[in-house]
Amino acid sequence: MVDGIERDVISTSGYLGTDRLDPAVIRAMRSVPREQFVPRRLWPYAYLDSPLPIGSGQTISQPYIVAVMSHLAGVKAGERVYELGTGSGYQAAVLAAMGAEVYSVEIVPALAARAAATLARLGYDKVHVRAGDGYLGWPEAAPFDAVVVTAAHPAIPQPLIDQLKVGGRLVMPVGDTDETQRLTLLTKQPDGSLKRRRVLPVRFVPITGDGARGVSPPDGAGAEDSAR
Repeated sequence: MVDGIERDVISTSGYLGTDRLDPAVIRAMRSVPREQFVPRRLWPYAYLDSPLPIGSGQTISQPYIVAVMSHLAGVKAGERVYELGTGSGYQAAVLAAMGAEVYSVEIVPALAARAAATLARLGYDKVHVRAGDGYLGWPEAAPFDAVVVTAAHPAIPQPLIDQLKVGGRLVMPVGDTDETQRLTLLTKQPDGSLKRRRVLPVRFVPITGDGARGVSPPDGAGAEDSAR
């Protein structure tokens, strides 16, 4: 799988601006057992470079995309990362294997509970998962060195910008969900603005929840049903 990712990086180097990913990403991709993050019936397909269904209408992302997003996030050991959209927990596990402490929010409670259990069983004790509206971030754990958004939206969620450190990186598919989006790297500037770099055309499921719809949550609703 990783050999295939490295070949794909070379073939898409014009988009990525590099023909080689961060070695920490490659080590993490080799170390995380992807089959543990998909349903058992899909284990024979776990190492194909393809998204796979994980239930509740959600998917585990294509390994190449996970690797590229991890590379763009520029995570260093000891840094703190926020993830919107835990899914099965695979992206969080890769970030943790790179040495990050990860705070991840999943809007589907059943997926959040399953991901938290999988990550705990596999020993990823620096990943914290809870169910809630990921658009709102995890304010009490902020500020974050990096933010990884695994669902698409036309605009960057303002709470995530607010919770990102100056100089921090935010990686997100930007665009409408009924069309191809653009995987985008945003870097927070000292004045709070974002320097934007459009990278790859991608297709992701949409961000859901009241935050993405512009509905103000009730007091205390930013994080529900703590899973871990």
